[in-house]
Amino acid sequence: MSLTQRNIELPAIGPQEQVATAFPSVFNWDYQIRHAELMRLYEKGKTLQWNAATDIDWSVDVDPERQRVQNIEALDAILNTPQKLDAKTRAHMNHHMNAWMLSQFMHGEQGALLATAQIVNTVPWTEAKFYAANQVADEARHVEVYRRYLTEKLGLSYPVNPHLHTLLNQIIGESRWDMIYLGMQIMVEGLALAAFGLMRFTQADEPLIQQITHYVMRDEARHVAFGVLSLEELYTKQLSAAELHEREEFVIEATVLMRDRLLMEEVWQRIGLDPKVWMPWSLTTPFMVGFRQILFSKIVPNLKRLGLLTPRVRAKFAELDILQFESLPDSTTEEETAVPPALLTFFMRLQEAGIQLGGAPASQ
Repeated sequence: MSLTQRNIELPAIGPQEQVATAFPSVFNWDYQIRHAELMRLYEKGKTLQWNAATDIDWSVDVDPERQRVQNIEALDAILNTPQKLDAKTRAHMNHHMNAWMLSQFMHGEQGALLATAQIVNTVPWTEAKFYAANQVADEARHVEVYRRYLTEKLGLSYPVNPHLHTLLNQIIGESRWDMIYLGMQIMVEGLALAAFGLMRFTQADEPLIQQITHYVMRDEARHVAFGVLSLEELYTKQLSAAELHEREEFVIEATVLMRDRLLMEEVWQRIGLDPKVWMPWSLTTPFMVGFRQILFSKIVPNLKRLGLLTPRVRAKFAELDILQFESLPDSTTEEETAVPPALLTFFMRLQEAGIQLGGAPASQ
């Protein structure tokens, strides 16, 4: 399907935004290597570099409004949508939801690009500067690849979500290197890593986005592991109770912002569906519940390893029904994304009705 290339949709503030920063730049004059794990991660990153222009097959055709499920009535019965949609409106909605999700990936990757460049300046260890510099190139490549897919293949994009925008500004405006790590490497990148894992299931029949997801997910797994390895000793052995409490507060605030960003309110408005009707549905339907849960499946075990799964954080995560992931392996040992019960139940119901979403996991 041929599409006219479209520019990226701009937010209300326009094409550029300045964020005041106050972080210090730190020289390390002894150049000693103190963390062997970070050096191993740095070496791994060097060997796994890829070129977004030549390693991705951009000749693959993408039809963003193709009908992917034949048994629509069975799917509607499982989804229990508040309004019956004709085939054209349904295809339009899927196109917009996909464009919205990939747009937020792109905006988050730009945030990671800026934040990781700051980490090069502020982190005190030589080996962490090495790795962060390597990650800057990764993040530039991710922005490049999503920009190209959105403009050349989907022909549709969305501005940065207000909740994501708030969180990115908080992270970029930080003066403490560990808070930049916590916000970007653990929270934002951790959520993105899980989202990429879900995309392997939901868009398994779209080969171009599968290529992109394979490469980006491989990079993101290293990035999140970098955050865990860099923060573990500081958070478990060095910070005071008051300093840990401040980071605990940030984790709770960031979690709520990321949860709220996932409600896709902009999509309903843009395609002419009443948000007052569709927002309650998106909060309760099993697929959307599972979708929101799975995005925190990397964050929770990583916070536990860092000592930040405190009673207050646990209470909030229990309220959001994401505490179930605390016993999963953290990102230093496991790159796969677990499917939460709500989403697994949804996939099983699809299979029972004879509906298969490409790479949906088989029932146990």
